[in-house]
Amino acid sequence: MPLTRRSVLLASLTGLAALAGCGGGYSGPPRTLSIAAGEEGGFYLAFARLLAGRITAAEPRLTCTALTTKASQANLEMVVTGKADLALVLADTAQTAMAGRSPFTTPLPVRALGRVYENYMQLVVRANGPIRGIADLTGRAVSLGASGSGAALFGDRLIRTAGVHPRVERLPLAEAVAQLTDGRIEALLWSGGVPTPALAELDSKVGILLLSLDVVAPRLRAEYGPVYETVTVPSGAYQHVRDVRTIGVANLLVCSPTLPDDVAGAVVSVLVRQAAELVPQQALGTQFLDSRTLIATAGVPLHPGAAETYRDLHG
Repeated sequence: MPLTRRSVLLASLTGLAALAGCGGGYSGPPRTLSIAAGEEGGFYLAFARLLAGRITAAEPRLTCTALTTKASQANLEMVVTGKADLALVLADTAQTAMAGRSPFTTPLPVRALGRVYENYMQLVVRANGPIRGIADLTGRAVSLGASGSGAALFGDRLIRTAGVHPRVERLPLAEAVAQLTDGRIEALLWSGGVPTPALAELDSKVGILLLSLDVVAPRLRAEYGPVYETVTVPSGAYQHVRDVRTIGVANLLVCSPTLPDDVAGAVVSVLVRQAAELVPQQALGTQFLDSRTLIATAGVPLHPGAAETYRDLHG
């Protein structure tokens, strides 16, 4: 029987877990730990809830919860202001924040615990609508991600690079889905795993297509570097999708440099030991969480406690 992409992924993660059988362990005073995640219906929050549950189960002195947020930009602000301990952040947003470039006004100190999976930029239109390419967006109402999200930062770069001029809205995912359903907007940009549950539900109601971003990818990489990868949303992710080429951006689990080393190490140990249990059930195996990618943090420095734990586990 041939292996599916998901079964190959889980097999690799099982092997990784075996490597890490004796790693980690937090012995400090009991404390709570929060993960700034993302919106309801998205992959960020699904992953963060799995991770929070696994941390709480594996570390009796840590009680971890996932927080519903607007995602990357907002998550970074929560970490540096102490409103969250950990955050899921797109790599391009993290790089921008560390450099203090717009929309951030000053450089933000941030450290990585690991690269946890790949986000897929999904530019969604109705299957029965008139839009078939990115050039068709000019003059049309398009949600380019909620204010404070990583999709919003990427969306601005995308339309500037592509030279298109839509009427930009800034809507949370649930509202964008509702407005695409009733025709108040004609496209929405979402950054997340595939299939995203909220988009799968939209697909079952009205039918959706994803626009290819392949033509824009080289120009984005030329300006912003290899943080933008060309990836394929596979056939079957949504009912009308047939291997659509789009742009992938790594999702990082980050923290403040002030997070205690033993807490950072305990989180990394869970990432490694519990990797196979941290893939949401709806994932098609196009995301990843393994030893080759956990430490590939797109130029964001590893937290010292994380780096020490990876060394202990892998030599």
